[in-house]
Amino acid sequence: MAKESVKARQRKREAMVAKFAEKRAALKAAGDFAALDQLPKNASPVRLKNRCQLTGRPKGYMRHFGLCRNMFRDLALAGKIPGVRKASW
Repeated sequence: MAKESVKARQRKREAMVAKFAEKRAALKAAGDFAALDQLPKNASPVRLKNRCQLTGRPKGYMRHFGLCRNMFRDLALAGKIPGVRKASW
């Protein structure tokens, strides 16, 4: 499980990216790279990292569910993810 400070930093970056998304798009379209450089560094979507919504784990992330493989497995086996069940053949 990731530290709370790491998860909080990620949430802060997500909020900043959402806040400046429209402004960044307008500046990029206008080609005003000097003004774009004046925006906060955390406003760039490149600085975001895919992390598990429950634990904050950065590795083994499954985009479709927003979870790491460990939490996905636990929730799937508990029947808490609709439409997912253990394969058997």
